[in-house]
Amino acid sequence: MYRVWTKASAILLLVASLLFNGTYALAASAASTYVVTFQQATLVSNDHVGNDWAIAAQVDGKSISEGNSVKVKVKSGGSIKLYAYAEEQDKIPDEGEASKNVKVSTISAKGSTVKLRVTVTENRGRYSGNQAVWEFTYKIKKQ
Repeated sequence: MYRVWTKASAILLLVASLLFNGTYALAASAASTYVVTFQQATLVSNDHVGNDWAIAAQVDGKSISEGNSVKVKVKSGGSIKLYAYAEEQDKIPDEGEASKNVKVSTISAKGSTVKLRVTVTENRGRYSGNQAVWEFTYKIKKQ
């Protein structure tokens, strides 16, 4: 009779272990929704690079324009990829880009502001080598 209880206890322990570990694994991989707003792109400095500009921004590969938001689902422990691009438009365009992976564990409860700096270097002419700097500002908040 003692062996029967021992085996039953072992089976109960095994089932309980699987149940709780399975629950934990499901909770750990749960995804949360984050709202990412591309607040603005600002030309911080421009040392004779040009005056005609095009900019582009992406959040996890999705294009987004200034002032707009996009929702992304991210697993706990995951990250959100931000991308910024600036191009001075002339016969031979000058361009620059930057990207950053923001771990969701670093986003505060109030939300976080992330800035990307994009440097564009003049590639031709008498101002060759001069630079312009753009700053892209994103706001990330857990929904």
